[in-house]
Amino acid sequence: MSKPAAFDIPYTRFLDPEGRAIVPVPAFAQDASALIPDYRAMVLTRTYDAKAIALQRTGRLGTYASCLGQEAVSVGFGSVMQPGDVLLPTYREPGAQLLHGVTLVEMFLCWGGDERGHDFAGPREDFPVCIPVATQAPHATGVALAFKLRGEARAVVCCFGDGATSKGDIYEALNLAGVWQLPVLFMITNNQWAISVPREAQTATATLAQKAFAAGIPAEQVDGNDLIAMRHAAGQALEKARAGGGPHVIEALTYRLGDHTTADDATRYRDDESVSRHWKEEPIARLRRYLADAGVWSKGDEEALIAACAKEVDAAAETYLATPPEPPEAMFDHLYATLPPSLAKQRAALIEEAAALIAEAKGNG
Repeated sequence: MSKPAAFDIPYTRFLDPEGRAIVPVPAFAQDASALIPDYRAMVLTRTYDAKAIALQRTGRLGTYASCLGQEAVSVGFGSVMQPGDVLLPTYREPGAQLLHGVTLVEMFLCWGGDERGHDFAGPREDFPVCIPVATQAPHATGVALAFKLRGEARAVVCCFGDGATSKGDIYEALNLAGVWQLPVLFMITNNQWAISVPREAQTATATLAQKAFAAGIPAEQVDGNDLIAMRHAAGQALEKARAGGGPHVIEALTYRLGDHTTADDATRYRDDESVSRHWKEEPIARLRRYLADAGVWSKGDEEALIAACAKEVDAAAETYLATPPEPPEAMFDHLYATLPPSLAKQRAALIEEAAALIAEAKGNG
């Protein structure tokens, strides 16, 4: 009998929680000022996140999933995506969406229940935010297969959380991507919680990355709170995918600092002490210290950035709030390229009924 295969899972980190480089940084980070756009993207993402929560708490936005503490993950891979790449996000990747061309107004509309928010003006082929757990993974494999059949040098980024790795959809998608050697990066954001279930209670594997080995896909772990590490690992994986080198899995180790969604109360299943401990590792402060120590970031720069991000987010929120709602029949308009006859009949009936109600109201007035 032949000896079973052995597998190794590399782990990448360049910055410690204090923002100090513990190993030589890659070429793109050697000039620290080149990281300022990434830092701005993380701050803008957190500013948007806080505004979305505030709007939800005041009844002006639907249930919202915060990305607090996870900004380096989506900004890291979003910063190395090319225009031709396609993103299949879950509900905690606004940083990548912004970098790939989705607007703040579109994201507010999405969480406000308006499907026009998913009709992206920029990245037309990016998929909408996927709320069901893991269902986007087979879709990502299909998109990557299309790229390969067409001979296009493009890549797919498919995002999901730690809990999703226990779903059959993920295993099926990984298996097909591995056997067909498809250009897709599977990005696992391991924020330690599958809603209220801790990481150790929902899977017995030592790592989530190793689940890729069963599909013949290389995998690695990355410090998801280290922007440099995330950008480095994702950049290599996407470059390889576009060149025909096949799929890759990254497990980004981070922590969900907020509730699962605004409909959740995380204090019911975890204590404040454990959360406070992870605040010391959060990504924005880490990169800010690195930039400050390199002499390319000052208190004045920080204050100007915070003000600029707040102004940009507030303006987008006002545009969202001023957007007239769609008519009731719009519920039919974002389902099919050509509406089936049965639904077209329902849509016409709804329009007729709404018109009759309006006429009756005017007559009574």
